[in-house]
Amino acid sequence: MEDDQAERRERNHSSTASLESNESTNSGRFYDRPTEAKYDKDEFLMMSPEEKLKHFRCRAQTNEDNQKVTRRNFDACIQDLVRCVALTQLVCGERQLKLAQAHARLAKAYFQFKGWGLQALEHLAFAKELLLFRSSVSAYSEDEKLEVLACHLSVHLTKGGASLLTDNLEEAVSSFQEAEKVLMELYQRGVMDLEEKITTQLEITSGLCRVYARQTQPEEALSQCEKSLDLLKNCNKHERMCAVYKDMATIEQDRDHLDKAIDYLSKAHTIAMSHSPEGLEGAQISHSLAMILSAAPDQHHNGPLDPAFLAAQDDFCRYLLINGQEKKCVEIQRASLESKISTFGDLSSEVAETLQLIGGSATEGQVNQAHRTMTKCLDVHNLLYGPQHKKSKAVQKAVDMLARAPEVVKRQQQRRRQTKLDIFPVIPPSGKIDDSTCDA
Repeated sequence: MEDDQAERRERNHSSTASLESNESTNSGRFYDRPTEAKYDKDEFLMMSPEEKLKHFRCRAQTNEDNQKVTRRNFDACIQDLVRCVALTQLVCGERQLKLAQAHARLAKAYFQFKGWGLQALEHLAFAKELLLFRSSVSAYSEDEKLEVLACHLSVHLTKGGASLLTDNLEEAVSSFQEAEKVLMELYQRGVMDLEEKITTQLEITSGLCRVYARQTQPEEALSQCEKSLDLLKNCNKHERMCAVYKDMATIEQDRDHLDKAIDYLSKAHTIAMSHSPEGLEGAQISHSLAMILSAAPDQHHNGPLDPAFLAAQDDFCRYLLINGQEKKCVEIQRASLESKISTFGDLSSEVAETLQLIGGSATEGQVNQAHRTMTKCLDVHNLLYGPQHKKSKAVQKAVDMLARAPEVVKRQQQRRRQTKLDIFPVIPPSGKIDDSTCDA
């Protein structure tokens, strides 16, 4: 019995020594899914290659599925997938479908987790060669054919992304188009459901959009975006729709079609704010809208008068205030005041809020200006809500505080003196009143 165990230990050790030499463990234990068994080092050495392969596959999947994904998870996943390739070759041989799948999975991990396009392409070449070799020497069973199609889909998708990453744009287009063909065949054979098909189709359209944009083919890129929007209409994936509209805005902005760029960003902003009013997505879109306006102040487009655009601009200003950029915030709000008066009217909450933001963000040396602005804001609030409303009271408090500032007191005294002079002109020693003084 002891001799059998020793022989088995030696066989396993010699077949996987290179794998275990780089293994890092915590307290000498190997961890897997919560439902899987845990092994100490001696137990692991006693495992067969098949058992170790299953173990590393499960552990790689656990790291892929981990909701709290970190760089450490990615690195651990890739290490385990490297082991899976070596163990699959040991268990299944050189020319097997399982080995092609192992290479394809490792390639996808290199691309998705690390952004290593060249490494991904190298393993994809191995996978493709294995698939072609097997099809040339033997016929597949029906189940194997479906596995082969799924592997081809993974290879084409990853190759499309990796080719884009390495600037091989023609290869990227070809790979994404091949992936689309395989996807339709898999769906027609019932291998994947509608949701899986839509998810994969979105990956393809998104990839083709980026490729066509890089190739300076805006119409083709926008066409792929339209396909993505059609797929997303009934999927309740608002964050994906925001991303598509932002891509479309970028394409149009690159063509100097500012009206269309603002329109697409406004749509993205509406979606983002309806689902997460305080979220980062809305602030980022607002920032993009504001940048378009500030970059082309002389352009004549409908954006500054569009209510959605003005609302997005206000969101961006709140973001600037949170980040301590009061000066930039006030500049944008001052520039938008005329548009808001034209769009919403003098006596509107939008104008009142803009006046309040401008007045409340005044810096040192602008106290008099802040007092005038807040006084105007108070007039609008009183007319809109009445003097007893909490908003009006808050503005009244700010006006009273500003009114006590030395600069404001001095200006008020000067105004009162000027008023008296206008009513009661100073009589010169000659006793004659200057006609020009009366005219003033």
